[in-house]
Amino acid sequence: MEGHSSGVGRIIVLIFCVAGIWSAYITQGVLQETLSTKRFGPDGKRFEHLSFLNLAQSVVCLIWSFMMIKLWSRNSRAGGAPWWSYWSAGITNTIGPAMGIEALKYISYPAQVLAKSSKMIPVMLMGTLVYGIKYTLPEYVCTFLVAGGVSAFALLKTSSKTISKLAHPNAPLGYGLCFLNLAFDGFTNATQDSLTARYPKTSAWDIMLGMNLWGTIYNLIYMFGRPHGSGFEAVQFCKQHPEAAWDIFVYCLCGAVGQNFIFLTISRFGSLANTTITTTRKFVSIVVSSLLSGNPLSAKQWGCVILVFSGLSYQIYLKWRKLQRREKKKPM
Repeated sequence: MEGHSSGVGRIIVLIFCVAGIWSAYITQGVLQETLSTKRFGPDGKRFEHLSFLNLAQSVVCLIWSFMMIKLWSRNSRAGGAPWWSYWSAGITNTIGPAMGIEALKYISYPAQVLAKSSKMIPVMLMGTLVYGIKYTLPEYVCTFLVAGGVSAFALLKTSSKTISKLAHPNAPLGYGLCFLNLAFDGFTNATQDSLTARYPKTSAWDIMLGMNLWGTIYNLIYMFGRPHGSGFEAVQFCKQHPEAAWDIFVYCLCGAVGQNFIFLTISRFGSLANTTITTTRKFVSIVVSSLLSGNPLSAKQWGCVILVFSGLSYQIYLKWRKLQRREKKKPM
């Protein structure tokens, strides 16, 4: 009976994690799209300073991680990576997401989500060209499905209704920013892995604190470092349009809460479960965007979306199978 109750408990926690990640990041996606396409106030002004979202997110996540360390991980600093060691990853973690958000001026939200879902392509390219890693045929099939789906989606004509909502429609620039975002993310992840290998006692909250501390510093310098910096204009816009300020605050809160659930999922169920939840969340985000935000996708575009997520789902299945084989090889 005890095993059965613990199994039910794990299922409840998993459902809780799925609900937390989906609700936080789908809401954040809707708000991100709203802030990039909506016209605020009677004057119908757009919120042009989308990089301000990056600063606001860094500040909220910095405060959040500091609170979590004080509440739950009082001894986590002992033996953890020193705060100054995050400076280089902080640069790429500032520039990368800013480029991803900025891309929404030029391409639709579904297009941005699809482009950012093709993370495995630069990883495999770098692995093959730089490190001489050989991948299996099924791994190449996954990459082909994702690359083909994203490429076909990019080449298909976007509806005039969607284009009219964009601030400065420019597909090549939008997709270019997304792929640069992925490249910077790759460096950020590699640096974080290096830090956790060097300092094994580094907790997830320590990483969150260090990354967002440097992110806050860099963004403050970029946005407020000169007399007429874009940060001052963004603050002025929020004063004149409180609705935009509220959307930004909820957007940041969703990011912090979402990270909380991601850490919980990884600690309880592993990174594979987390990858599965976040991948399916991206697909649901596209569906929600299409239904709520009036971004109609054609039948061919839906075909491309299904192609991409078929590739991602197959990749998750391959990882699961590899994990099962590894578990069987372990001595009893």
